[in-house]
Amino acid sequence: MKQIISGGIVFFLLLLTATLHSALYTVGEVEQVIITQFGKPVGEPVTEAGLKLKLPFIQEVNSIDKRVLEWDGDPSDMPTKDKLYISVDLFARWRITDPLQYFLRLRDERSAQSRLDDILGSETRNAVAKHELIEIIRTTKDRDPQRDDLLTDAERALKMGALVPIQKGRMLVEQEIFTAAADKVQVFGIELLDIRFKRINYNASVRPKIYDRMISERRQIAERFLSEGNGEAARIRGNRLRDLNKIQSEAYREVEEIKGLADAKATEIYAQAYNQSPQAVSLYEFTRTMQSYRTIISDNTTLLLSTDSDLFKFLKGVDRGKIPQTGESQPD
Repeated sequence: MKQIISGGIVFFLLLLTATLHSALYTVGEVEQVIITQFGKPVGEPVTEAGLKLKLPFIQEVNSIDKRVLEWDGDPSDMPTKDKLYISVDLFARWRITDPLQYFLRLRDERSAQSRLDDILGSETRNAVAKHELIEIIRTTKDRDPQRDDLLTDAERALKMGALVPIQKGRMLVEQEIFTAAADKVQVFGIELLDIRFKRINYNASVRPKIYDRMISERRQIAERFLSEGNGEAARIRGNRLRDLNKIQSEAYREVEEIKGLADAKATEIYAQAYNQSPQAVSLYEFTRTMQSYRTIISDNTTLLLSTDSDLFKFLKGVDRGKIPQTGESQPD
């Protein structure tokens, strides 16, 4: 009899423990709870943290996160308004504001992520298709580009290096996607907090062509710089030759002027030396004639001179009376 009573007490205690374990539950600070009975929600969502009570065994606890959650979509290829295929990588932040509606429509976070993939992907595709690539890449429309100082005046006149004017910019395109998607996810008890482009790139199939075009443009710029450099080098070489010829010409003129002055001075000195007396004049004529003989007469030279030629008179003989002898005194 005692064993039966002891067994009953143990069974009662076990049943009481199981009942209390099933009836009591805790709600954390970062979660909210939906109580379901036979799969259907009962009562209001429990959003306050603490120890709570429910009907044991027939009611279940469904925890729902109330923190800010992350959605990170996969890169998706889509066309822009100017028919350029780009790969867009997007991310967003969201949270559950109506847990009951969220539970009835989505049940869990995996379903919510899948629904966000559909909605955000669709709205992103619509927004990208309505705007040109420059609108999606540039942040604002008030940014001044950096200009290359080596651009020529003609290139500046053609506005080379100027940015294409835009009407909105990336931030407003993101706002359009956010506004359109926020209304659609609200029916699921979800509040969309933020959405941003993480990365925008060209489609993998056209990326090599884009890179080839960029390389070609850079080569054209390099060739232009090389051509301008060669032209500048030719101009410098031409200036060098011109300056060199000018220097040589001026130097030659200066040399000739110096020679002329020297010859004039020498002539003046000779004139002063040989004009002191008639004998000096005769000596000058004799010495100059002798020098001319050495210049014009060689071993095979034949001269035809008249007897009254000034050049022939010293060949006939010398009038010693006109040439002063060594040791003779000269008249004053």
